[in-house]
Amino acid sequence: MNFKQLEAFVRVAEMQSFTRAAKQMFMSQPAISFQIKALEVHLQVSLFRRDEKKVLLTEAGRLLLPEARQMLGHYKKIRAGLESLRGLETGRLSVGAGTIPGEYLLPIFIGMFREHHPGVKVKMRIAGSGDVINWIKEREIDIGVVGSAVSGDNLELIPWLDDELVLVVPAGHRWAGKIIDVIELAEEKYILREEGSGTRRSIEGILKKSGFALEKIEVEMELGSTRAVISAVQAGLGVGFVSRWAAVEALAAGKISEAKINEINMNRQLFIVRYTPGIANYAADAFFEFLNGVLVKDVMHKKLGHADGKTLRNKT
Repeated sequence: MNFKQLEAFVRVAEMQSFTRAAKQMFMSQPAISFQIKALEVHLQVSLFRRDEKKVLLTEAGRLLLPEARQMLGHYKKIRAGLESLRGLETGRLSVGAGTIPGEYLLPIFIGMFREHHPGVKVKMRIAGSGDVINWIKEREIDIGVVGSAVSGDNLELIPWLDDELVLVVPAGHRWAGKIIDVIELAEEKYILREEGSGTRRSIEGILKKSGFALEKIEVEMELGSTRAVISAVQAGLGVGFVSRWAAVEALAAGKISEAKINEINMNRQLFIVRYTPGIANYAADAFFEFLNGVLVKDVMHKKLGHADGKTLRNKT
């Protein structure tokens, strides 16, 4: 039994004629008769009887008619819903992000995406990169954006956007506006993000390449958000490493200052990550393609107007 057979049955029952039903369905009369016969064979009943002028339902046909109408109604709703999903007229998208992309970058891109697809409902969760990766593995979110490279079975990792980590110090600090040697880092107390965050992993990797282990510094505090790190540095509780995206306003306002580390490249990449092969989700696929296709550099200059373009790189 298939829906074409049910539709033919309902049309014949309503028209009380094979000929009129065939015209309405743009089919030949033999084709309509074939569909009805196949349905009768499948159900092992006769559905119609003929009198001199019209086709009438048998008792089995009268029993089937309301159920067939209901089944066709559900089928049409399912088809309409799927067409809406494919056309992104509706849909759901769950995104997970580390604090830097989640608080400073993704809201801009989600807003742009929904300008084109207002019917798609977006839910975003923000946590450390380690948590985001776990959400991906557990299939709790569709797409993640994190601040450090990860590996794992069934994880697809795509480089997305360059970021720059900066060493921020209290305004008036002896390092403010200066270039220091990496060995001098051991002289201060630090406010750091928690272990597992993308920023923490990135700075560990950067310093390790220069021969300086993060274990050599004195950690005064570990905080769960970049905003909290900046606030603690501003309060004079220590120095810290944060994304330039997060620090740019406080730096411009003179609330904190920046110190450079001699001959150390503090750039890092942000990554888009998703589970593969994933469950089909038209909205998630479209957002993934949008993030990879949008002119990131132009968008960030237009929306923020204060970023250093040298730290941005479009995915190609």
